[in-house]
Amino acid sequence: MYGLINKAIADMARSQFGEETWQEIRQLAAVENDTFLSMEGYPDDVTHRLVKAGSQVLGLSSSQIMQAFGEFWIQFTVTEGYGELMDMSGDNLPEFLGNLDNLHTRLGVMFSQFKPPSFKSYEGESENELTLEYHSEREGFAPMVLGLVKELGDWFDTDVEIAHYISISFCSRSSTLYCSSG
Repeated sequence: MYGLINKAIADMARSQFGEETWQEIRQLAAVENDTFLSMEGYPDDVTHRLVKAGSQVLGLSSSQIMQAFGEFWIQFTVTEGYGELMDMSGDNLPEFLGNLDNLHTRLGVMFSQFKPPSFKSYEGESENELTLEYHSEREGFAPMVLGLVKELGDWFDTDVEIAHYISISFCSRSSTLYCSSG
């Protein structure tokens, strides 16, 4: 996992709960780093320990933490210099979601060991419905995608309702989000 993710977790904890709470989470997670280098690789376990510790300190489930993180991630990436890349990825929510794999391909140029999830979007039964399939080898990130989609709805000034279904295959974990907008 690249440090950009852990840096965002630290920034979210600091901005929403304060420095003292971040330090408590970091210590409970047994993470020595107080700062993370965005382009540096860190074991996935560091991220999982931070989420678990955040859950204990804040009294929230890991899913709630990850969903809040997904919502936070959108603005964080813009402030970290990825706003132009996001702007190029779509003019509306369906177009943006349809371009997620292309966005990740571009990021792979900068992050050589990047192992992104994969997304597929399909038009729904009505013009206001969209199915988004999320596939990842990493466990526990589907709630982050829920938060991302919610925040992207705000980004594109689109009301979003989400129904989330999970299926597990032998090769990878996948989640399907059924999104509708009004």
